[in-house]
Amino acid sequence: MPFIAENLGVITPDVTAWMEHLCLPGMLVLQFAFGSDFEKNPYAPANHPENACVYTGTHDNNTSRGWLEAETSPAIRKQLGRLAGHKVTPETVSMDMIGFALASKARFAIFPMQDLLGLGPEARFNTPGTSSGNWLWRLEDRDLDIAPASSLAELAAKQGRNFS
Repeated sequence: MPFIAENLGVITPDVTAWMEHLCLPGMLVLQFAFGSDFEKNPYAPANHPENACVYTGTHDNNTSRGWLEAETSPAIRKQLGRLAGHKVTPETVSMDMIGFALASKARFAIFPMQDLLGLGPEARFNTPGTSSGNWLWRLEDRDLDIAPASSLAELAAKQGRNFS
């Protein structure tokens, strides 16, 4: 079926069983991978199953850049650097996270346009539990002119992914 199950939060065994029965891919959010127990964390790229959809973040997360700048600890930044093979900076984190998603064995990889554009917390879409300031960011035509299409195509090809 052409569906992806939103299996974030508390998921009961019966939901997991139905997902498996229906062969529904679940969601894996890369921002959830980092921290204690990284090696065993199901959101860590090395632990992704093939029947899954990996996201750099969702509409409820900060952008990758905003997350790095405001929500990560020095230990998480070290983990990011080890995975990337270089120091991850605000200028590189978005494409690093996209690269991690594309390198995953998960069948699908999705990333918000804010990450593709390398935007910070000013482009965050939604902050759960707040009643104002949400759903205001909009993609402008000029954003498409500056999107790193060739870099994305090269990264996708390097990881054996295509856009069809």
